[in-house]
Formats: sequence, structure tokens, C-alpha cells
Amino acid sequence: MQGFIEHFTYAGIFAVLFIAGLGVPIPEEAPVLAAGVLSSVGTTRWWIALPVCIAGVLAGDTVLYWIGHHWGERVMSWRLVRRLLTVEREERFKAAYRRHAIKTIFAARHVMGVRAAAFLTAGISRVPFWRFLFADGLAAAISVPLGFGLAYFFTDQLDQVLADVKRIERWAALILVVVVAAVLAFFAWRKSQQEIREEMAEE
Repeated sequence: MQGFIEHFTYAGIFAVLFIAGLGVPIPEEAPVLAAGVLSSVGTTRWWIALPVCIAGVLAGDTVLYWIGHHWGERVMSWRLVRRLLTVEREERFKAAYRRHAIKTIFAARHVMGVRAAAFLTAGISRVPFWRFLFADGLAAAISVPLGFGLAYFFTDQLDQVLADVKRIERWAALILVVVVAAVLAFFAWRKSQQEIREEMAEE
């Protein structure tokens, strides 16, 4: 992939990120890192490559949104879409969009493996386009420069940097699971206490 990007430079960067955004099984972070490395060694100019990375990311996301927005639930009959977006996952995303659309889009952009399904459902759910673009653009403006910068400044130590980042992500995921579990346990306890008080009031 890096050879493809190096040969086609900016068009290659955009093309790989665009198809990755459409759900093709290519880790989106890989072309961003490759672009950072190529800029570090002088093959590309960083002030061009970085905006191209962000544009490629947002272009793929926007196409998915408009597919869902234009065809709505009809896309669920497409075999390829059904593999990407199961009924259960679609319903979970719809419920999340009804409560916190911007937060859901922002979070999905940072979770590999759910982006395409989340953005397609955003279109199906008729999330306003300005909200979608704002949340997705804000998330991309954070994650893309971060990955690009790591590759650009630490090209020689990239393997170690990625290992450290993955270690931090695992700890962050563990902490998030613990926090969510604690919150759910608290609400379950509060609900049980409320039911007990209601039963005592009826007696």
C-alpha cells in the first residue's frame, strides 16, 4: 500500500483513504501513517499531504452518509450492506442517534470496525447533515493529525510508538468498560430502590 501511495502520491493517499472510508477492510490509520512517513522522508509535502488525508477521510464518510440518506431502509436489502450493518447494530445506532447524535458520530470515528456502519446508519436515521459533518470533521481534525504527526516525527521509532499507543488504548478501553459498568450498576441499584419504595408505599 505504501508503494501505491508513493507512486501516486497525493492522489494515492486520497484514493486509499476514500475506499477505506467506504468499508473496504483497510485500516484507515495505515494510509495516514504511510503519508506521514513519506512526508518525513521528503517524498510528499506535509502541508499538502495532511489536508489530503483529512479530505479523503471525510469524503468516504460523506458518501456513506448520503447513501443511507438517499436510499434509506432500502439499502438494508443489499447483501453487502447487510454484512456490514446487522439489524441489531442498526437498531443500537438508531437509539444512540436519537439520544446523542453528535457524540455518537464523534465516538464512532475513533473506533475501527464500526465507522462505516455508524455513518451509513446516520444517513438512514436522517441525522442533519450539518451535525454529521461537524462531528465527523471535528473527530477527523483530531485523530488524523495525531496519527500523521506520530509517523512524521517518529518515523525511526514508529513500531515502538504504535506499540505504546496500542497499550494506552487497551488501558483506556479497560477503564471505559469499568466506568460504564459502574454507571449501569448505579442506575440498576437506584431503580431497585425506587421499586422497593413504591412497593412499600402501596402497602
